[in-house]
Amino acid sequence: MRSSGMFVVHLAAVAAVVGLYMLSEPVHGDEGMWLFNHPPRAYLQKQYGFAPDEAWLDHVRLASVRFNSGGSGSFVSPHGLVMTNHHVASDDLAKLSTDEKNYLRDGFHAKTRDQELPCKGLELNVLIGIQDVTAEVEKAVPPGTPPAEAFKLRQAKIAELEKAAANPEKNIRADVVTLYAGGQYHLYTFKKYTDIRLVFAPEKDAAFFGGDPDNFEYPRYCLDVAFLRVYENGKPINSEHYLKWSASGCQEGELVFVSGHPGRTNRGNIMAELKYLRDTGYPYLLQRLNRLEVLLSAWSARSERNAQRAEDELFSIQNSRKARLGGLAGLLDPKLMARKQAQEKRLRDYLTQLQTQMKPLPPWHAEAMQAFETIAKAEKVRAELIRDVTLLENAAGFYCTSFGIARTLVRAAEELPKPGGERLREFADARLPSLKFQLFSDEPIYEDLEIVKLTDGLTFLATSLGAEHELVQKVLAGKSPRERAYELISGTRVRDVAFRKKVFADIEEKAKAGQRVDLDSYNDPLLTLAQLVDPAARAVRKRFENEVEEPKRQAYAALAKARFAMDGDRVYPDATFTLRLAFGVVKGYKEDGRDVPPFTTFAGMFQRAAEQNNRPPFALPKRWLERKAALNLNTPFNFVCTADIIGGNSGSPVINKNAEVVGLIFDGNIQSLVLDFIYDDEQARAISVDSRAIVEALRKIYDAQELADEITGNRH
Repeated sequence: MRSSGMFVVHLAAVAAVVGLYMLSEPVHGDEGMWLFNHPPRAYLQKQYGFAPDEAWLDHVRLASVRFNSGGSGSFVSPHGLVMTNHHVASDDLAKLSTDEKNYLRDGFHAKTRDQELPCKGLELNVLIGIQDVTAEVEKAVPPGTPPAEAFKLRQAKIAELEKAAANPEKNIRADVVTLYAGGQYHLYTFKKYTDIRLVFAPEKDAAFFGGDPDNFEYPRYCLDVAFLRVYENGKPINSEHYLKWSASGCQEGELVFVSGHPGRTNRGNIMAELKYLRDTGYPYLLQRLNRLEVLLSAWSARSERNAQRAEDELFSIQNSRKARLGGLAGLLDPKLMARKQAQEKRLRDYLTQLQTQMKPLPPWHAEAMQAFETIAKAEKVRAELIRDVTLLENAAGFYCTSFGIARTLVRAAEELPKPGGERLREFADARLPSLKFQLFSDEPIYEDLEIVKLTDGLTFLATSLGAEHELVQKVLAGKSPRERAYELISGTRVRDVAFRKKVFADIEEKAKAGQRVDLDSYNDPLLTLAQLVDPAARAVRKRFENEVEEPKRQAYAALAKARFAMDGDRVYPDATFTLRLAFGVVKGYKEDGRDVPPFTTFAGMFQRAAEQNNRPPFALPKRWLERKAALNLNTPFNFVCTADIIGGNSGSPVINKNAEVVGLIFDGNIQSLVLDFIYDDEQARAISVDSRAIVEALRKIYDAQELADEITGNRH
C-alpha cells in the first residue's frame, strides 16, 4: 500500500510462506469504499476496462463536499452550486422556516442570487490534501505502553499534527483520520466553507414520496434533491472543479461511480463485537429510538406548529430506527453470521500457520494472536458501560439542545486552560473554529419542545438509575421531571447567542492566563446542572476510552497488519465519514421470485399515488397534479446500482466514466442494511434520483429554468 512501512520488511516473506491465503479474495464483486489515494485500479481495469487516473481522481475529490450535519454533496456548476439530498438539507430547511413559511414542507426556490437564503450553522468541507502520518502517530506510543497512557500520548500527537496543518485564517481544517481501526492514520486537510445559501428544494411530499412506509424500499419515486450555493467574501466561489451533467443519464449495465462520505461500517469487526451489537448494542439503541419516536410523534400530533418544529428531528429518529432494525435483522441472519465466522476463521488460521512455519515471526504477530481475546474483554466492559455512557456522556438523560450548549461551555471552561494536546479531542486547537461556529449558530431552539424533550430525558435518567440514586436526587432537586425541566429551560440563558458568546469569550480570556472562569457567577441553572453532571460523565468517558476504545484500537491495529500481510493491498478500511470512492453497475434484482427493474418513471409515481388514493404519505403536491400533462412520464425517475454505500453517502453524486452526473444517491433498499457488516450484491442496492428526472422536474414542474440551465450548461 501507499502507506507506512509498518510491516513492509516482513510482507514478502510472509506472503511466500502462506501464499495460499491469497487465493481467497478479500473483497466480493464490486465491494469497497475505497480511499481516493488507493483505488482498486487493477480490478477496475480487468473487470470494466477502465481505471481512473490521478487527474480524474483529483477532479472528483475536489468536486466532492462533506456536510458537517452529516451527508455528502458535490459542486455541479462553476459558480459554487452544490447538489445534495432534500433530506440532507432538511435540517437547514427547518432552521430557516418560520411560523409563516414552512420551507421543509412547501419547498423553496430562489430565482435570483439575492433571494438565496443564508443557512444557519452549516459547514461544508472539501478534501484538499491527504498525508499518511501513521509512522509519526505510532512512534509517539512506545510498544507496551499501558492503554490509559497510550491514549494520552496518541491524542497529544494527533492534536499536534492537526494544529500544525490547520490554518484558521485561510479556513483550512485538519483532521487526523483513523483507518483500519488503528492500522493507519491519515492527516486530511479540508477547505472549510461557512457561508452557504439555500437555492432550491422541492416540497417534502415530492422529495420523500412514500414516507416511512417506502423508506429503504424499492421501487421508489422520490425527488430527493436540494441545491445550495457556497459563498466566500460575499460572493459565490469560483468552483473550478465541478461535475458536469450527463445529457443522456445512465443505462442498464453501465459502470457508475459514487463519491461520498459513508458514515460508519463494522466489516472489520470480529465476532465478539458483532455479538455485542446483536445482543446488547442494537436492542438498547432501538428501545431508545422507539421511545423518542413515540414522544415526538405524540407532541407533533397536537398541532401543526408542533409538527413543524419537530419534523426534522422526528424524521431522523424514524430513519435511524428503520436502519437499525435492518442491521439487527442482518445480525440475526445465520447465513450472514456464518460468513463473518468464516472470515474470522480464515484470519485465525493464517496467524496459526505463520506461527508454525515462519521464524522469526513478524513483530505484530503476538499482539494479533491476543487481539481476539482483548476485543472480547473490551466488549464485556462496553456492555457494562452502555447505560451510563448513554445517559451521561451521550447525554440521553438530559435530552435537549440547551443542555448540549451548556455542557460545551462547561467543558470549554475546563479544557481551554490546558495545553492543546491534553484536552478532550473536540477542544483541540485545530477543532476550535468549527466548534465555535456551531456553538454560535443562531438556529432557532424552541422552549416548548426543549421542555418536552428534557422532561423525557430526566424521566429516562430516573427510571434507568433509580429514583433513589444520588445523582438523580441531585439532578431533580426535589421536583418531578416535568417541573425540573420547566425550571431549567425557562430559567437558562444559553439559548441566547449573545449570552453564550459572552461566556465563551470570558472562558478564552481566562484561559490565556491558564485560569478557569467561575461559571457559578453567571447564575444560570443549566450551566449549574451541567457542572453537577460533568464529573460522572467524564468518569464514564475516561473508563470507556481506556478500557474499551484504546485496547480495541491496539488490537484491531494488529489485526489490520495481519490482514495486510494476508491479502496485500486488496483491502479497504471501514467507513469513517471521510471521502471514499465506490463503484458498481446499474442493475435490477430478484425479490420473492419477481424481477425488480433498475429504473422507475414519473408514470410509476402517479400510479402509486392513485393506488393509495393520493393520501399521505403518497399525496402528490398540487403543482405536480396540475402539471402532469407537461411531463414526459417515461422519464427515468429513480434507479438502483450495486455501488457499495451506507449512511453518510446520502447526497453523493453518481457519475459515469467521464465524471458526469447521472444520478444522486438518496437511500439503499432494505436488503442493503446488512452492508454495515458485510457486502452482498445479490439484492442489496443503492437508490438514486436520475439526473434526467431532476432536470425534467426543474423545467416542467418548478419553472426553475435558470437553475436547470446552470447545471446542464444551457442544454435544453
